[in-house]
Amino acid sequence: MVDSRCGLHCTGCEYKETCGCNGCIETNGHPFHGECPVAVCCQDKGFLHCGECPDIPCELLMQYSCDPEQGDTPHGARIAQCIKWAKEI
Repeated sequence: MVDSRCGLHCTGCEYKETCGCNGCIETNGHPFHGECPVAVCCQDKGFLHCGECPDIPCELLMQYSCDPEQGDTPHGARIAQCIKWAKEI
């Protein structure tokens, strides 16, 4: 199930409850922390998620996925998830 634009799984995320986050899809790119540039880019291009974009992995998504403090464990996990979603459609 696609639950974000960038491949991050929102289902079961602690921010859903603690911050009242509805995720980037439901909020049109404005989850609890404000505007998400990855989600906005994806929406502006008319894609459900980044895996549909021919530029995957772009520099913006790489920055989010591989950020040393807030990035994925393992690095690149959300990119891999987007690619998986793209293959399932």
